[in-house]
Amino acid sequence: MVLACRPGCGACCIAPSITSALPDMPQGKPAGMRCQHLDAANLCLLFDRPERPSFCSGLRPEAAMCGVDASDALAWLSALEVATCP
Repeated sequence: MVLACRPGCGACCIAPSITSALPDMPQGKPAGMRCQHLDAANLCLLFDRPERPSFCSGLRPEAAMCGVDASDALAWLSALEVATCP
């Protein structure tokens, strides 16, 4: 089953580190830092734009990652970041 992003979640724009350049963020962003392209409603301003990094466009929502709410998603993605990054 394909899931759609939960409106207002933003966990995937906060928890993971992004090592590739983003517009106005040439060094990417560290884990746990809110991406500057996440708006006040926690929606990605780069979504469906060619400037969106491949890491972001490749991250697909799924039940295990998203959980029941945004706090579940943030906790899961934060734990994954810790487990997979040195």
